[in-house]
Amino acid sequence: MIKSELINKIAEDNPHLFHRDVERIVSKIFDEITDALSRGDRVELRGFGAFSIKSRPSRIGRNPRTGEKVEVAEKRVPYFKTGKDLREKLNG
Repeated sequence: MIKSELINKIAEDNPHLFHRDVERIVSKIFDEITDALSRGDRVELRGFGAFSIKSRPSRIGRNPRTGEKVEVAEKRVPYFKTGKDLREKLNG
């Protein structure tokens, strides 16, 4: 499911809301999650899962085309851990 499909589904299930309002709400939720993660905060949605940031240390990598060694800088990457309710729903 992509963002536009999510917006359409919510708008269909809530005919009393304008489509543009649903679009703003969904965008605001994603923006808040993104902002919290960029600050280094953890975002937990009970029953669904938790978003957090993990740090990957710098390392020596290899260019797959030339085989040359390349320095890969330290980076922060998003991490998602599923919640118990979601895991149970997925696994029967």
